[in-house]
Amino acid sequence: MRYVRHCRTALVAALASVLLTPVPAVAATAASPRIPAGATTRRVPVDTAAWTDWHLRQGATTHHASSADPTDTVTVTCQAPHAPDLATRLAQDIHAALSSRDGTVSVAVQDDSGLTCARAGERQYDSASVVKVLIMEGLLRRAEELGRRLTPWEETNVRPMIVSSDNDSAARLWADLGRTYLNDFLTRVRTTATLLGPGRYWGLTRTTATDQLRLLDVLTNAQSFLRTRAYGLKLLSEVRADQRWGVPAGMPQGLTAHVKNGWLPRATHGWRVHSIGAFTGEGRGYRIVVLSHDNPTMAYGVRTIERIAQAVHRGLGQGRGLGRDLTPETAISEESDGSAPYEPLPGWDEPEPDATP
Repeated sequence: MRYVRHCRTALVAALASVLLTPVPAVAATAASPRIPAGATTRRVPVDTAAWTDWHLRQGATTHHASSADPTDTVTVTCQAPHAPDLATRLAQDIHAALSSRDGTVSVAVQDDSGLTCARAGERQYDSASVVKVLIMEGLLRRAEELGRRLTPWEETNVRPMIVSSDNDSAARLWADLGRTYLNDFLTRVRTTATLLGPGRYWGLTRTTATDQLRLLDVLTNAQSFLRTRAYGLKLLSEVRADQRWGVPAGMPQGLTAHVKNGWLPRATHGWRVHSIGAFTGEGRGYRIVVLSHDNPTMAYGVRTIERIAQAVHRGLGQGRGLGRDLTPETAISEESDGSAPYEPLPGWDEPEPDATP
């Protein structure tokens, strides 16, 4: 057994070495069918030295996190104590929306009446740009704890980070808040499986649909500890038009969508395509989270998410007319959100239990 484990470790190290070796652009495109030909994907370089230093300081505890929990189920489960028929129908509709789709998908839904739906809610994914909601909430909470409003510098960074998904702003706020504060914030939110990305790699934060639902609840729950949650919701409602695909698809008329998306291709698991959103108005509200990877293209992942969203909005819309159609594939750019490296990060991406970075 020790010999087999040694061989596996050596094989992983060899593969990592090959994957991190620069290759000509044409060869890289040809060898990576998950990245569409002609796409303008931005590759973020791996800072191996910074990662190694961070890993040594953190110890081996991060190896306990895996890319997927083998106990996850692919069954869609909905519960609604006061509307059992609705729960049954909604579970069937979400399952039907996924029945002909490839990829790995997790779903979490919750409305103010107590209805919940879940599918593989504890499976972990690279967060890509949806982690910016966590950064925003942490920023707002820190200002509250200090008894002040956001500073001009904080406002100058948080708005573009959310509204246009600006990565430089996210990097500045991530560094300013620091890992200790963000981890304390996650503890306050009672997340159970969200692990901050190593070093400066905020886009590699691992998260689950269940935890993203908890983070949305911080913004939508009237009893939330975050007193300035209305400011965060306002920013999410102002996300620019070309980044409002995903869970708003099929949204009933009269509601406001507060949305944040992530779209990131990597050498393993293809495209990560995520969409999280809160829907408010007319005295009601609900939240939808869909996380996915193993998508062959960004457009494919977007369409999967929007089919699920249509099913949820139809079920929870209470007869209201649907006000938003599917996003045309011609409007999807197939360009990465640039939140994390394309290449595997040694010691972070799917490590063997006894592997060394």
